[in-house]
Amino acid sequence: MPRFCVTLTKNSGRLTVFPEQCRTKERGADMKFIHIADVHLGATPDSGKAYSEIRPKELWDTLEQVIDVCEREKTDLLLIAGDLFHRQPLLRELKEVNYMFSRLTHTKVVLIAGNHDFMKKGSYYRTFQWNENVYPLLGDRMGYVKLPDLDLAVYGFSYHAREIREERCNVKAGGHARYEILLAHGGDEKHVPLKKEDLEASGFDYIALGHIHKPQALIKNFAVFAGALEPVDKNDTGQHGFVRGEITEQGVHVEFVPCAVREYIHLALRVNERMTNGSVKDYIRETVEKRGTQNLYKFILRGLRDPDVEVETQYMDFYGNIIEIEDETCPAYDYQTLYEENRDNVLGKYIEEFLGCEEGSVEYQALQAGVQALLENSLS
Repeated sequence: MPRFCVTLTKNSGRLTVFPEQCRTKERGADMKFIHIADVHLGATPDSGKAYSEIRPKELWDTLEQVIDVCEREKTDLLLIAGDLFHRQPLLRELKEVNYMFSRLTHTKVVLIAGNHDFMKKGSYYRTFQWNENVYPLLGDRMGYVKLPDLDLAVYGFSYHAREIREERCNVKAGGHARYEILLAHGGDEKHVPLKKEDLEASGFDYIALGHIHKPQALIKNFAVFAGALEPVDKNDTGQHGFVRGEITEQGVHVEFVPCAVREYIHLALRVNERMTNGSVKDYIRETVEKRGTQNLYKFILRGLRDPDVEVETQYMDFYGNIIEIEDETCPAYDYQTLYEENRDNVLGKYIEEFLGCEEGSVEYQALQAGVQALLENSLS
């Protein structure tokens, strides 16, 4: 009796059953894969900043690096867990991505659409003619594509609206192939809520997740968020890249591979009362040079500063890569002297209410804020 397999009819989104003529992998053969998500092609991170003009190209360049890795390492499978594009893809953008995929001589590509590049009515996703090694799972309900030469079935679905609030991943592997992988995009209450216990009981060999931009393992070597390939928001801190994995008879092993051009770094810098505006400026410049001028920074200045020093944060972006500087410093006032000099006015009476409070306490913070406000008001 001939074997049958289910595979995705190219560009139609329909599942077709036909007698299997393909060569399957020998027992014991390993399967190598790369898992990416949230590439957000078409985004312009931090629009208006000096470096923002080149960021859109960097997103494309990093994707091309991943394609090069797949070709060089003869990766069997490239999984794209949603939001390949930041918004509805342009036709020319789909053609460019498809060309990249067509360069792969060994790798099959399976992708889904996420909440940013969802299957909007009229989307070019719906009619695009993909290369023969690309298998988009574009239906709005769980489906699968079988890849006989890998003895693999990949399950998944795409967004047809910006939000999917119901659970969609409480499914079981269907036993359609030796290896079975689930491809999903979600993880919060508005975008396919996930339950760890459902995933653990699913029977899949691996669950490739997207939507959460910070790379992390929900379940080690099993359910993994690849994170954004490149950081696209100032809150996308830490390293970004892709997941390299291998499925063998012994199980699944994955590793995170950093490859992003830039990294968002948030740093708190301690200022003291001996520092001037110039020395704070040098401190920030030296920190940027030490951590990498290609990276993007948010600084938070904390500590006590000389009351006569005004930190001019607007002039401290030497390399055009500082997103924001928050000045949370407080003047290092001698409160006892201030009190004695102002016993009979509002300032003195305010300080009197807090004399003796412990440094660092909520009361001490109220003392600092109140004194600063009263002094600034008296000068205006």
